[in-house]
Amino acid sequence: MADIGIYTTNAQIQAKAGLGASVVSKAVAWTDVIVLMVENFINVECRKVFAVDAAAFTALPASTKYLLSDVASSLAAIYVINYDFVGYPTRVVAEDMINILRDSALRGIQTLKEEKTIEFVLTGAR
Repeated sequence: MADIGIYTTNAQIQAKAGLGASVVSKAVAWTDVIVLMVENFINVECRKVFAVDAAAFTALPASTKYLLSDVASSLAAIYVINYDFVGYPTRVVAEDMINILRDSALRGIQTLKEEKTIEFVLTGAR
């Protein structure tokens, strides 16, 4: 099954969620729903639609694609981890992973929201 999201893939989400993620929550059918919500959140939070389809995403500069993928996969992985903590050694381990992913995502969103950064990531110009 192909990934439905534009900014990230199921493989990226699974990598960030780790080995303890529930089989249900890391399945493509589940993450496809999450990815759509996460990508919409990024667009709304940044007040900019970075790409409307895979072709538009591919046309973005590499720095933009990597940042969008990092933010989207981090946010989606939080949902995957939060679905079920049972596979993680302890609840604290799962919560630590969520906190690290949240911090990474918030830092990325803040970077995407800054005007100078937006100009740079969309054009590659300084």
